[in-house]
Amino acid sequence: QVQLVESGGGLVQAGGSLRLSCAAHGTILSVNAMGWHRQTPGNKRELVAIITSGGFTNYADSVKGRFTISRDNAKNTVYLQMNTLKPEDTGVYYCNLIASLSDYWGKGTPVTVSS
Repeated sequence: QVQLVESGGGLVQAGGSLRLSCAAHGTILSVNAMGWHRQTPGNKRELVAIITSGGFTNYADSVKGRFTISRDNAKNTVYLQMNTLKPEDTGVYYCNLIASLSDYWGKGTPVTVSS
């Protein structure tokens, strides 16, 4: 059984920074990619950033230049450094792990950006 444990969410003022972490626990034969999604109030869950096992990254247009995703393959851990946060970044952030045969999700960590 694979568990994704997220941490790092919280309350921050606009312009501030937060760093999210997500550690994958359990037996994972092959990890293709890890990423972060978010669900903001009144909207569907959307992709924020993703990083493949080879280091390729992709970001939502709304966070390019402000967020950076990184990964420690040996620890099966993914990070999301969020800078210059805006009130519209407020939401629940979910970690996602894409393996060769399965897809896993964390329970989410809330991020609140006050204006």
